[in-house]
Amino acid sequence: MKTLREQIKQVKSKIKAEPVEAPAKAAEPDAETADLFQLAVKDARPLPNDVKHARLLLSPKKPKPIPKQFILDEQQALADSLSDHYIPAHELETGEELLYLRDGHSPDILSKLRRGHWVVQAAIDLHGLISDEARVYVASFLNDCKKRGFRCVRIVHGKGLGSRNKEPVLKHKLRGWLMQRDEVIAYAQARKTDGGSGAVIVLLKSQ
Repeated sequence: MKTLREQIKQVKSKIKAEPVEAPAKAAEPDAETADLFQLAVKDARPLPNDVKHARLLLSPKKPKPIPKQFILDEQQALADSLSDHYIPAHELETGEELLYLRDGHSPDILSKLRRGHWVVQAAIDLHGLISDEARVYVASFLNDCKKRGFRCVRIVHGKGLGSRNKEPVLKHKLRGWLMQRDEVIAYAQARKTDGGSGAVIVLLKSQ
């Protein structure tokens, strides 16, 4: 019986005797495959290695600064476009009712406006605004309506019940503001269902 040392020696000699297979070589690409690869990458350009360029590629673009002064100037321009001291040359005598028709237009327009002939396409509410805020809001609203081609809009000015003297301050100012706008053809007090004496329906020029 062989000893443990003799068994180990026999295994080692057996391993040395067996041939070791060489690793298989990777298949070389044929000529057609190589040509296709060269055609695909012929316009490729290596990226530069400089750190500055790499930083520009990786870092996000900085947002443009908000033009705060420009916004303030725009708001001031809107405020200046309407005056609180405008004295209308032609206004219909209607007592407390807001009613206006620009020269050169048929009186039938007012009749239709008061009956709700045109569909109201946009509306704003001036409740809670002081005079300067309301003036800018109205000017901005009319500019937007003009751009979007709206014909009929509603402006809620309130009845003045919450004012110091219980007078509709914005209602009287709104009358002058609207007359100063060239795109305003006419306006009339809203029907009861649309706000009554606390709102006005405005007809604008068509584009």
